[in-house]
Amino acid sequence: MKSRYLILLALLIISIPALTQDELPTLSGDTLAIESGYDPGAPRKAFLYAALLPGLGQAYNKQYWKMPFVYGGFFTFGYIISFYNQRHTNFKGELFNLLEDPAYIPPSGANESQLRTLIDRARRDRDYMVVLTGAFYILQIVDAHVDAHLREFDLNPELQVKVKPSFEPVMTQATLGVGIKFTF
Repeated sequence: MKSRYLILLALLIISIPALTQDELPTLSGDTLAIESGYDPGAPRKAFLYAALLPGLGQAYNKQYWKMPFVYGGFFTFGYIISFYNQRHTNFKGELFNLLEDPAYIPPSGANESQLRTLIDRARRDRDYMVVLTGAFYILQIVDAHVDAHLREFDLNPELQVKVKPSFEPVMTQATLGVGIKFTF
């Protein structure tokens, strides 16, 4: 019991100087304030905007050309999900009609086991597309977040990449290829 009080007292004594310090010491006159146009909260805002409304993070980053791809992707996934859901519903209706009336001939021409297989396949494909839509949603959020981080990245105008055909003579025969040259 006494050891607990001694440890508590030691921690209190150690923390007293930290509590009495008003501010961090700084050098006066020797510091240089560098202003940049980068907002450190921008990646967080882009992430939240993209999570709230798909494409809004790209608009926040002024990457307007990406918005049609985001909405086109969601429209495409929605259409495919609707297509497989309609197939699932149609095959399930045919199966129910076939089970109620054994003389019923389904429009698809499938028997009971084939209809069960078609129902399972349509449901599986629909569910797979729902998972891909979720992955696409996460991808557009990550894209907006990464683009916001890359806005602070400054490219050197001297940086160049040149792709040129190359000709390399090797001992007895020459080889052709493509060379990449980086200049800084």
